[in-house]
Amino acid sequence: MIISVAQAQLFFLALTRILAVLIHIPVLGSQNSPNQIRIGLGLVLTLVLIPWQPLPPDAQTMGLIAFSVAIGKELLIGTLSGFASALIFGAVEMAGEVMGMGSGFGSSRIFNPTINESGSAFNQLFVIIASMYFMVVDGHHAILIALERTFKVIPINGDLPINSLESLMKITAQLFITGVQLALPVMVALFLADLTLGLLARVAPQVQVFFLGLPLKVGVSLIGIGLLFSVIFPSLNSLYQSIGPNMLQLLEK
Repeated sequence: MIISVAQAQLFFLALTRILAVLIHIPVLGSQNSPNQIRIGLGLVLTLVLIPWQPLPPDAQTMGLIAFSVAIGKELLIGTLSGFASALIFGAVEMAGEVMGMGSGFGSSRIFNPTINESGSAFNQLFVIIASMYFMVVDGHHAILIALERTFKVIPINGDLPINSLESLMKITAQLFITGVQLALPVMVALFLADLTLGLLARVAPQVQVFFLGLPLKVGVSLIGIGLLFSVIFPSLNSLYQSIGPNMLQLLEK
C-alpha cells in the first residue's frame, strides 16, 4: 500500500490533537510518564480512533505554511478539549486543598508527580483516592469516547470554535462551585470544632486550647473524610461522567 504525503499529513494532524489532549489528563498523560510512553499511547490511539482511508498517491498536499497553521489549530483544539478534563481534576484537587487548610495537615507539603502539584498530606490522600475511583468508574473510557467524537464535531483541519470562551467560563465557575460542595461536609465539621474550642476557651481559660485543638482537628478531619467517602462517590461519578460533554461543549461553534 502506498501512503501519500496528504495521508501522512492528516495522520500527523490527528496525532497532534490527541497528544494535546493527553498531556492535560493527569491519569493518562502524567508528567512522570516517559515521553516515549505518551507518544506511543498517542500513536496507538490515533491508529484506533481515526479511520484509515488511504488517499490516492496524487492527492493534493498542504504547503508548509498551511500545514503549520493546521498544526497550530489542532494544538489549540486539543488543548481546549484537554483543559475541560483538567478542570475536573482541578475541582477535586481544590476540594482536597480546602479540606486540608484547617485540618492540621497544612503545615507540611508533599509533591505529587501525578498532577505535578504539591499539597498537604490530607489533600494528596483525597486526590489519590479520587484518581483511583476515576479508573474504577471507567472515566478514562469516557475521555477516549469524547476524544473520538471531537473529530466529528470539528474535523481534522476544521474551523476553530469561536464561541468557546463563554462555555469555558461557565464550566470553570461550575467546577469551582462543585469543588467547594465536595469539601463542604469536612469544612463544616472543622468549623464546628473551632467553634467548640472557642467556647471552651471562654468557659475554661486555663485549658490550653491551642495544644488541644491540633490533635482534635486532625481526628475530626480524618473521621470526616472517612464518612465523606461513603457518600461522595456518586458525586464523583457524575463529575467524571461530565468530562466528555464538557470537552464537546467547548468545541461547539
